[in-house]
Amino acid sequence: MSRYLADRLLQSFIVLVVMSFVIFWLMGLMPGDPIDLMISADPKLTPDDAIRLRELHGLDRPISERYVNWLGSAINGDLGFSRLHAKPVLTILWPALGNTVLLLGISFIVSVLLALPAGIYAAIKQYSAPDYLINLAAFAGISIPSFWLALLLITLFSVILGVLPASGTENIGGLTGFWDTAKFLVLPIATLTIASIGSHTRFVRAAVIETMRQDYIRTARAKGASEVRVILHHVLRNALTPVVTIIALDFGYLFSGALIVETIFAYPGMGKLIFDAIMGNDFNLATIAFLFATILTLLGNLLADIAYGWLDPRISYGESNESSGA
Repeated sequence: MSRYLADRLLQSFIVLVVMSFVIFWLMGLMPGDPIDLMISADPKLTPDDAIRLRELHGLDRPISERYVNWLGSAINGDLGFSRLHAKPVLTILWPALGNTVLLLGISFIVSVLLALPAGIYAAIKQYSAPDYLINLAAFAGISIPSFWLALLLITLFSVILGVLPASGTENIGGLTGFWDTAKFLVLPIATLTIASIGSHTRFVRAAVIETMRQDYIRTARAKGASEVRVILHHVLRNALTPVVTIIALDFGYLFSGALIVETIFAYPGMGKLIFDAIMGNDFNLATIAFLFATILTLLGNLLADIAYGWLDPRISYGESNESSGA
């Protein structure tokens, strides 16, 4: 297991380095730079001042040279400053990352907890009325764009009913209790949950149906095992192995969906931070934020691979092969 983890961490590090160059290169292709914004904000700056500032900050050098300098500073722990906030990047990222992890974590848990029983029940009652209703709801959740769903929920619960806030994280005058904090998360969590629960339900249903067709399931029933025991001890554990893969990969999709949802709801998370950084030409902040998103996606895939060994004891991560070869 330790050898496997070491290999995966090395692969993740290589992917992270490659992604850092791709993100840095794409940011460099964007029109304009921070110096252009400084000139537009201060008419007293002359073209000579702009040239001098670009030389001072290294913006006149080739992008490959700029990337090498940036990577060297990042490895030494210096991630630079944010142009928009005039603060070190990490002091801005940590609060936003915490808010996003809270938002994604709750919506992810709620989606899985609802999708598992719905998918299992739809598979057991295949081609019945409940199965058709669950599939219809799942396809509706998959088909609705998250930005349109967010606007619909704001219109219904904030404008028409007036029971939930449309955006932000706190009332004027500060928070006074748990509900004051939680009510700002209801609509963003509902949007992300509805957007992901449909695909999760469909994957669970397909995996359970495929597992129920296996010979060992028929053998367990022939030996007199109850239907509940067959589902819980034989079907569910074997069906969850491919589902874990899909759910882990879907975590990256949730993060990208959070960018839209956080922007619409003005929620101070990583998504809104990336959007504001790009719109403000804060390349350094946007680059580091995208790398944090990459790290979260890689971490989700690693945890999914580790969960395989718990769900399926036949997966040994190559250790048995090494011992047998020796």
